[in-house]
Amino acid sequence: MQSDWERGILWYGVFVFSTVLHEAAHAWTALKFGDDTAARGGQVSLNPWPHIRREPFGMVVMPILSWLAGGWLLGWASAPFNPEWARRFPRRAALMALAGPAANLLLVIGAAWIIRIGLEWHWFDAPHSINSSRLVVAAQSGWPELAASVISVVLSLNLLLFVFNLIPLPPLDGSNVPLLLLPPAAAARYAEFLRAPWLRLVGIIIASRFLGPFFPDILRFVANFIHPHSHYQ
Repeated sequence: MQSDWERGILWYGVFVFSTVLHEAAHAWTALKFGDDTAARGGQVSLNPWPHIRREPFGMVVMPILSWLAGGWLLGWASAPFNPEWARRFPRRAALMALAGPAANLLLVIGAAWIIRIGLEWHWFDAPHSINSSRLVVAAQSGWPELAASVISVVLSLNLLLFVFNLIPLPPLDGSNVPLLLLPPAAAARYAEFLRAPWLRLVGIIIASRFLGPFFPDILRFVANFIHPHSHYQ
């Protein structure tokens, strides 16, 4: 049984890795499409420091405070981009935005694949009940116990980041999807609308309220996919 401190360290470590990968994917995609703003800040990297340096409150202070206050992590990061580049190339900007959730989806798929291998090789077992920290349990003592905890948190946290960021409300990445479909003039007007500060605040509040009641069902669906004979309710 993990202590609260051990769980907190595990969740924070996975949060930093997952968030850094998300932002590095934004930065790398922007660089490939002609905007080197984030690259000049060192953010085309899995080194956490450039990302923490840009958002110390969202990457360090807020996650720790939220865990101590409620036992759950709340945090954020960001990758800068050139607004003029985004206005000139709205479709490229949309693909840059979607690269972050795509990175989280890859981690979800990778974690699920590792769990399936662990089940086949009898490292892991299906748990009697699931939660965000327990999507699989160790079949034997030793390193499988730590591996089961880490891979459970990697899958659940990245599933949350993927789904949350695809909600089509600013400032979330999913709000950029229409830029792939709109004609240039309409895309420019829509992009300008998305930058309204009040809309970004409202978007975060609505998205958080919307996802909260649904995420347990999403997590349960994924768990039943990984463990098809368990039928979690």
